[in-house]
Amino acid sequence: MKNILPCDEAHHVCDKAQYKEASLWEKSKLYFHLVFCKCCRKYTNNNKKLSTTIHKAKVTCLDHKCKEAMKLEFEKALKDQLK
Repeated sequence: MKNILPCDEAHHVCDKAQYKEASLWEKSKLYFHLVFCKCCRKYTNNNKKLSTTIHKAKVTCLDHKCKEAMKLEFEKALKDQLK
């Protein structure tokens, strides 16, 4: 049964499904694959746990201004080091 959806492709579809990018057909093949593949079920469960943990952590990223300022500062320091 694994020939329908290889494990590496199942992992990819699992990732896509988490971000709501997988089609209905892809999700159907994935669920069918998960019935028979213990390793992929474990991967899917770990993936869900990781996503939940990251979501609960409420990680915030730097805004664009901050990133640009850091980039300019880094480039300046790099130029100073190369002199």
